[in-house]
Amino acid sequence: MEQKRTEIAQLGEFGLIDRISSKFPLQQPSSLKGIGDDAAVIDAGEDVLLLSTDMLIEGIHFDLSYMPLQHLGYKAVAVNVSDIAAMNGKPEQIVIGLAISNRFSVEAVDALYAGIKAACDNYKVDLVGGDTTASPSGLVISISVLGRTKKGNEVYRSGAQDKDIICVTGDLGGAYIGLQILEREKAVYLTNPEMQPELDNHEYAVGRQLKPEARMDIIYELADLNIKPTAMIDVSDGLASELFHISKSSGVGVRIFEDKIPIDENAYNTAVEFNLDPFTCALNGGEDYELLFTIKQSDFEKIKNHSDIHFIGYVHPDAKQNVMITKGENVVPLKAQGWEHF
Repeated sequence: MEQKRTEIAQLGEFGLIDRISSKFPLQQPSSLKGIGDDAAVIDAGEDVLLLSTDMLIEGIHFDLSYMPLQHLGYKAVAVNVSDIAAMNGKPEQIVIGLAISNRFSVEAVDALYAGIKAACDNYKVDLVGGDTTASPSGLVISISVLGRTKKGNEVYRSGAQDKDIICVTGDLGGAYIGLQILEREKAVYLTNPEMQPELDNHEYAVGRQLKPEARMDIIYELADLNIKPTAMIDVSDGLASELFHISKSSGVGVRIFEDKIPIDENAYNTAVEFNLDPFTCALNGGEDYELLFTIKQSDFEKIKNHSDIHFIGYVHPDAKQNVMITKGENVVPLKAQGWEHF
């Protein structure tokens, strides 16, 4: 009898994660949260430990024809720190798994680790170990990060409640637009290696792609203002996708306003130049690593004048109604069209 074969693409990344997690109930009382959030949460007495891991693979997550190794090292740390930020925690240690082929020199490894060191210094994180092995071709970096916060201070995706205000930091879509610029310049170079890359006026968007920052600054500011978000996630797969995660985990619906979505002016103009809808880039682009979170209405006064926190909508009780109000005041269903791994 022929064994049934299901293609991974039929499930998608999150369907695959759900399938795996359903078979692994937590067995240790110290495991407070397992699969299904930005980080696992582990009981540590008065504190909780936050544990997350991210893997970056050459040809999937980065292209070394335009990604400098130093920037890659920095980004690999930043995207992990972002997961700890999204749990309302502070990162403390990382370990690195590195698979590298013989086409890389010692100097190339030095450049990679110079970027890792810069990120460790910036986020006050210690590199405490890891593993290095050979790769048959490409470069693979896997970083696990350990963070901490006081018990009860951690923030899950599942705490959003009716009438909460939806907030997002920074601006969105820039990293995706930066990727389009880099891909265009790569195509031009492959056609004519004599051509110089045209990156003038695109430094911001390109920087958003090559060297993103985790928004730990916001975590410290929220703590200073005595604000604990009700739910939080980092924007790695696109705003729409992350809104769906909060909706599903919290059992609520979201209603956002197109004209409230923050987009950098330069990134907006570049999207138009590429015949892309800037708002589609913001909703589905991903890799911005901004923080998306919900707050109680009573906390609004404390941050209403914050220059880098934007109020884009609100939470309502109907989990089946995740919608956006367009500039023309039409109500359209949100669609998550972010990065598909399979």
